[in-house]
Amino acid sequence: MILNGEAEIAIAMQDSVMQAYEGVDAYEGEEPATNLRALMRLWPNYVQLVTLADSGIESVEDLKGKKVGVGAANSGVEINARAIYAAYGMTYEDSDVDYLSYGEAIEQMKNGQCDAAFVTSGIPNATVTELATSYDMVIVPIDGEGRDNLLNTYSYYAATTIPAGTYNNEEDVETVFVYNIMLVNEELDDALVYDMLDAIFENIDTIKASHNTADANIDITFGVSDVAIPLHDGAAAWWQDQGYETPNN
Repeated sequence: MILNGEAEIAIAMQDSVMQAYEGVDAYEGEEPATNLRALMRLWPNYVQLVTLADSGIESVEDLKGKKVGVGAANSGVEINARAIYAAYGMTYEDSDVDYLSYGEAIEQMKNGQCDAAFVTSGIPNATVTELATSYDMVIVPIDGEGRDNLLNTYSYYAATTIPAGTYNNEEDVETVFVYNIMLVNEELDDALVYDMLDAIFENIDTIKASHNTADANIDITFGVSDVAIPLHDGAAAWWQDQGYETPNN
């Protein structure tokens, strides 16, 4: 919708944005969308691979032969799942994959119709919390050589942990995250975009009070150096005026 001029602002995961920007992977064969522009970075989306204890799934490799919810086709979740399969030397043919949203996959997991589901979101995720409260849920680690392959292939993934106690996990669980970023239409007036950032950060306390993940992860001090696509010219001017580098501009 941004590219078609049907939207002026959007929130998207940076891996999806980068694949569109470069015309690769989920956007293979399409013209690179090099006119996508960013306003700011938002919060990290944690890749959470969840299952039930009786599934026998303890690693990504254990997904072989299992029914796995990988997200709606070409959604941010599904792009994560596909990249993780590849990083571990696997393909979807190794599992019985179903293109379900994580909510749908978790509902099927409760009924014994799905063995595992990929969930990509801020933490804690309400749907995962509900599963962990009512069932013996396990968070499968994304770690080891497979994770190293993922990080070496895609610069927009970063290693992290899901802290102990986030759900029913007694220990930290290794995984990866990818940032959400805010996009704006390239055609927006520079002064308008500059004013949008003024409005956001003049009212940042209201935004932080609205959501725990926003409170922890949306702050001017984080800058924009980890936004992988160019900023809108109005946004670049704003960030530069605040003393921050804009390496992709």
